[in-house]
Amino acid sequence: MIDELNIFGVYMPAALVWAILGGILAYITRTALQRLPLDRYLWQAGLLDVALFFLLWWSVSTLAALVMPLVMIFR
Repeated sequence: MIDELNIFGVYMPAALVWAILGGILAYITRTALQRLPLDRYLWQAGLLDVALFFLLWWSVSTLAALVMPLVMIFR
């Protein structure tokens, strides 16, 4: 079953919402990591960005899958 979220009256796919949240978190994490002198240790910074995005997208999706049923119970 494909989950949809009602955001201000517009039904959006849940995966899109989680991807946007993962992208925002990846951007925040990347800007924090850019302040550290890690450039000489990284082979491909772009590969790290993509991996970080997918890791955070998976984390947000997993957390939402655990929390959303609990929210629906108390509604």
